[in-house]
Amino acid sequence: MAAEEVSIVIQTDPCSRSYSSSHDEWIKSLRSESTLGITTPAVPKIRRVPRILGNIESNKKCYEPFVVSIGPFHHGKPELEPMEKFKIPLAKQYARECNASVIELYNKVEEVAGKAKKCYNMEGEDNVDEKEFAHMMFLDGCFILQFICCIVREKHGELKMKSHDIAFVRRDIFLLENQLPFQVLQVLMSLMFKELDQGLEMIDKFIMRSRPQRPKKMKYFFQKYFCAKRGPAEAEDKRLNLPIHLLELVRTNLSDASAFDPKRQTSNARDLHEKGCYLTGEWCSYRSAMELKTVGIHFRPSKSHRFSDITFKSTGFSSQLSLPPIHIDDSTKSMLLNLVAYEACPDTADDFGVTTYVCFMDSLIDNPEDVKELRSKGILLNFLGSDQHVADLFNEIAKDLVPNPYGFVGVKLSIEDHYKSKIKVWIAEWKHTHFSTPWTMLAFGAAIFVISLSVMQTILAAIQTYLTAHPPPGK
Repeated sequence: MAAEEVSIVIQTDPCSRSYSSSHDEWIKSLRSESTLGITTPAVPKIRRVPRILGNIESNKKCYEPFVVSIGPFHHGKPELEPMEKFKIPLAKQYARECNASVIELYNKVEEVAGKAKKCYNMEGEDNVDEKEFAHMMFLDGCFILQFICCIVREKHGELKMKSHDIAFVRRDIFLLENQLPFQVLQVLMSLMFKELDQGLEMIDKFIMRSRPQRPKKMKYFFQKYFCAKRGPAEAEDKRLNLPIHLLELVRTNLSDASAFDPKRQTSNARDLHEKGCYLTGEWCSYRSAMELKTVGIHFRPSKSHRFSDITFKSTGFSSQLSLPPIHIDDSTKSMLLNLVAYEACPDTADDFGVTTYVCFMDSLIDNPEDVKELRSKGILLNFLGSDQHVADLFNEIAKDLVPNPYGFVGVKLSIEDHYKSKIKVWIAEWKHTHFSTPWTMLAFGAAIFVISLSVMQTILAAIQTYLTAHPPPGK
């Protein structure tokens, strides 16, 4: 019987080969210096609200448009359709303002539409074709600029909108998910203004007028900082550093990024660390406005509107904490939250100026009495309602926020130093206890006056008695 040949074939598991190949690729990616995993685009993108902020239930509506969609994120929503009918008429109005045809305006936008589309972070939802996107950019850009133009020139009637719709459009224009690339606005403004700076000035005025009427002093104050004529060098600098969108322009006007530069704060930060404070964005201890007032720290409005301009000045046995004036109305919460959300985006500058300001104000405001104190000093201009509503607003906005650890570190250190001065605290508490009202001060003055009269009478009586007992010689 012939021996049977036995053939043994060992098959390689394809899954094993696949795993080995994937493993080799993974190792190769680790060794590669060019594959960093985390990349930052050259130009920051227009993004959706970060999930950690958008998931806070009490704040969700503050990120959503009420009446108008700008850009692709909320485009086509049924509840926003009524405002769409205003876009074509306003585009025609804007064309007339520019003395140009609608086609000429559209061609300008179409030239930059491709670049504008790259400004959006559309991962997983890029279902808009090139032509449709160009149409959207054109209508939305003309809508924004004509709306701004009518508000600045006080021609509200030309908008053909109800007053509440105008207020809601003002709000919606400054939502993070409702932004338009500034380059679209720039090419549209080039047909209306000879100089770009004129268009920027119009937008600045719109930002100023998108708030309730202020007292005259405050009105002139905002005109000085928002609408002052710029010199040639400053105007050129502004042109070279154009904002990404309108929301960033608001943020730039409200916060000076250099104020939170760690290089400028290093010495103060070291002092705080040596004194036992942790640089986690938190105070050594949180103290409300009323607590600060009790120990002799008084409040006054800053001369600047910028959130970054918070200063502390020691004046003898008391001190002054200067805070920028801010008006509070129905749109304030939405505006601040969207500015905070913009700062939380991964490719935005990491100074967190607005976030740090909100956290600082939240540390000062615990209850309505704190709001009342700041309101009485002209720091909080309350157009919202009760002081409790304002206190709740700051407490809700600041929820889950992490400020810049270097923000206002010098001010915090000065407050701690004031608290550690026992003589300052004792004098302030004594004054607060005994002279908290004008009546107590009047009573104290009257008491001093009566005591002084009694002392004078006693002295005069003693002198009279002495002279009677010891008359001068010759009398």
